[in-house]
Amino acid sequence: MKVLIVEDEKPAARRLKRLLESRNLAVVTTLHAVEDAVDWFNNNEHPELIFLDIQLSDGLSFEIFEHVAIKSNIIFTTAYDEYALKAFKLKSIDYLLKPIDEDDLDNALEKYKTFKGSTSTNIVIDELKNLLTDTTKSYKKRFIIKIGQHLKLINTEDIVCFYSKDKGTYLHHKSNRSYLVDYSIKDLETLLEPSVFYKINRGFFVHISSIEDIIAYTNSRLELKLKHYDEDTVIVARDNVSAFKKWLE
Repeated sequence: MKVLIVEDEKPAARRLKRLLESRNLAVVTTLHAVEDAVDWFNNNEHPELIFLDIQLSDGLSFEIFEHVAIKSNIIFTTAYDEYALKAFKLKSIDYLLKPIDEDDLDNALEKYKTFKGSTSTNIVIDELKNLLTDTTKSYKKRFIIKIGQHLKLINTEDIVCFYSKDKGTYLHHKSNRSYLVDYSIKDLETLLEPSVFYKINRGFFVHISSIEDIIAYTNSRLELKLKHYDEDTVIVARDNVSAFKKWLE
């Protein structure tokens, strides 16, 4: 079986090459950068299996797939932290944690032989890219609001919810006051920490710690009772109920 190594740490690449060749695998070449990999894939027959480091010298290896349609199966090599690795396992994405353990390598190869070709490479890459983005992304910790001629900082842990009203977006503070913010509800989808804030309907984000009670509502919807908020009835849209329940867990 022909395999390719894409690894920017040359000592690690040499060691992996020795381990693979000792298992009668033919290493066609070793590449060290995104640019080199793109050029190689465009001019050579793709191997059956790639050992792919996530962080290369000139960027993330995901960039390779933006330029080349790769049909090979992939085993990732990574030094990412335990939190990210748990996410990999959740999605059944195979990986080897560096420095590579020989038993782990043997297990990964056996898994490849059993499941090769069962999952689209593009799907795996997209899922892994999203997972790593989720685990490394920085979200807003505070918002600036204007009160008269003054500016005030409000920390996200003190926000009960965000809602849209009269073409504006408001944050509601635990002091039971609402303030206009310079963001749309759409903007907030990428600014708010998704484990803390949830978009329950088209115009409303709720903070998980502000939920005081959850009540069955008409048409398979849910009504939320929030701490420090009594302006309007807060409804979880029917299409969001199932995902909302999972988010609560």
